[in-house]
Amino acid sequence: MQWKIITVGKPTFIWARDAAQEYLGRLQRVVRVQHVMIKEGHREQVEAQIVNASANTLRVVLDERGKTLRSVDLAAWIQDQELNSRKCASLIIGGAEGHSPSLKKIADECWTLSAFTLQHEIALIVMAEQLYRAYTILKNEPYHRE
Repeated sequence: MQWKIITVGKPTFIWARDAAQEYLGRLQRVVRVQHVMIKEGHREQVEAQIVNASANTLRVVLDERGKTLRSVDLAAWIQDQELNSRKCASLIIGGAEGHSPSLKKIADECWTLSAFTLQHEIALIVMAEQLYRAYTILKNEPYHRE
């Protein structure tokens, strides 16, 4: 399965950019992943670009009110998607304004990374790390310990 991680805005803090590059690089070794950065702007324009970038993929919106998954749950979800021949999934991380109700409505799933509201750079790092962790679980590699 391929992944698109769609973010509104790009990492501006050096430490966040480095951490995101680290985990996206690790992911590239185990699965095809693309980081799509949407320039911040008016919500309607931004969300139109998100919809376009995520066309023909399973859309997962990340929101503090979404479904909570454990790392092993994410690994199992990935395995199920791959068994069902899912070609591509998009993980959508919003900007400062969050996601509109209309964007959430067209999403196939809504997940949370935390009950806290996370700044988009931190959400990108956490999501990339969790994807990497899920693939190491599936490959039975020692990265994840229970």
